[in-house]
Amino acid sequence: TYFSFSPESLKRKKLKIAIVLVHEDVRFEVWLGGYNKQVQKKYWKLFKKSNWEKYHIPPDITGIDSIVEDVIDKDPDFGDPHALTGKIENITLGFIKDIEKFLSKH
Repeated sequence: TYFSFSPESLKRKKLKIAIVLVHEDVRFEVWLGGYNKQVQKKYWKLFKKSNWEKYHIPPDITGIDSIVEDVIDKDPDFGDPHALTGKIENITLGFIKDIEKFLSKH
């Protein structure tokens, strides 16, 4: 299950952010994705060539929808939705800022 959106800075590059609930592991992740496979491949190569280690970059994008990934919460507390929502928001906003900063330099 996921929710995606595109901040204006990423939308111009045909990129989007997805907040993902990985059901198998019951955890939340945030992903950078492309509007299509061509865009995804272009930016995945950019991140991969840079050897950026701040976030996880999949070793291959075949069958994968993310370019860059981060785990938001490995063990979410669904009993405190306000705190969980705050955590998702804060980590996602930091992820977006880091992506924007990277892209502004490359």
